[in-house]
Amino acid sequence: MIQGNHLTEQVITKDSSRITDERTPVPTEDPQTYRLGVLPGDGIGPEIVPAAVEVMDAAVAAAGAKPIEWVPLPVGAAGIESHGSALPAETLEALEESDGWLLGPHDSAAYPEEHRLQLNPSGFLRKHFDLFANLRPAKAFEGTKALLPGIDLLIVRENTEGFYADRSTYRGTGEFMPTPDVAIAMGIFTRPAIERIAWQAFELARRRRRHVTVVHKANVLRMTTGFFLDICREIGADYPDVELDDFHIDAMTVHLVRRAAAFDVIVTENMFGDILSDLAGELAGSLGIAPSINASHTRAMAQAAHGSAPDIAGRGLANPIAMISSGAMLLDWLGTQRADAATRRAATLIETALTATVRAGISTSDLGGTASTKAFTAAVVAAIETA
Repeated sequence: MIQGNHLTEQVITKDSSRITDERTPVPTEDPQTYRLGVLPGDGIGPEIVPAAVEVMDAAVAAAGAKPIEWVPLPVGAAGIESHGSALPAETLEALEESDGWLLGPHDSAAYPEEHRLQLNPSGFLRKHFDLFANLRPAKAFEGTKALLPGIDLLIVRENTEGFYADRSTYRGTGEFMPTPDVAIAMGIFTRPAIERIAWQAFELARRRRRHVTVVHKANVLRMTTGFFLDICREIGADYPDVELDDFHIDAMTVHLVRRAAAFDVIVTENMFGDILSDLAGELAGSLGIAPSINASHTRAMAQAAHGSAPDIAGRGLANPIAMISSGAMLLDWLGTQRADAATRRAATLIETALTATVRAGISTSDLGGTASTKAFTAAVVAAIETA
């Protein structure tokens, strides 16, 4: 969850590609019912996704919100086995009718070759539902041995174009081989996509420490990331109360390692954001605690930033914090979008319980503890129920 940093609904006006507020939600005590998809995924997914569901159910009950209507759906290897597809049509149709969903990690590299050649489930869902804002916080937990204990930042990653060729075209991909000896990848940058992600970054910064950093490579990629930087500066002019600076992607890796605590909100294109968020997650203590949501204006997908970790799958060693915290971000997003104060309280309860559990010395092995996935989850649920 991004404490106090909530997305509001926006639209692109007919007369301009600039993003404008459509409404400002008014908090209400009238809880709503949400229909959420559950897509366990591969590897450790079937362990950490149920953990998130268990914790979210406990928090919703404790907050006085209505029970979530969960819709289990096949995806990944399970989808291939049952439906002949890593993302079955039945799953996609159910998500169309959902308010959001939990997506476990996928191990597309292990799929049969004909399925490896297709878009992976995560990439397809982001593209299909125009989940343009990938929000990835990195914050160290008190009581753990983080590489940088003071880190508390948010990476706002443009999620639909940039240098990831699988999301930069309407149909097919932007990566191709005109001859057996030549491979080409396109990077796509458009004003509407850059404006809406920049707008999100500045709005979120206003709810945090009022500092936005643009990451680019404008000294070399002048027409693409230079375009990204220029538009971010244009949007920044509308936010005189927010400090704005920028760094090249290569320099930014050094700055994060040396002084991550100096940064607040980092906005960047797709591939740069993916790389920086992995680095930031590890600096905060472990990729096992790195959450995220992928959001459009109408729905959101909770997804841990880490991979499927097939080497530890089924052994009870997986850290569920990232998936649980991603679920909290989803509840916070839904509560904000629908002006549902009870659902937002549930999100806060989860984050508070996670912090208290880790502070109490209960954690999985990646954070230096001895708790199993189930034991850690049970401790978080207990912390919610006794709060």
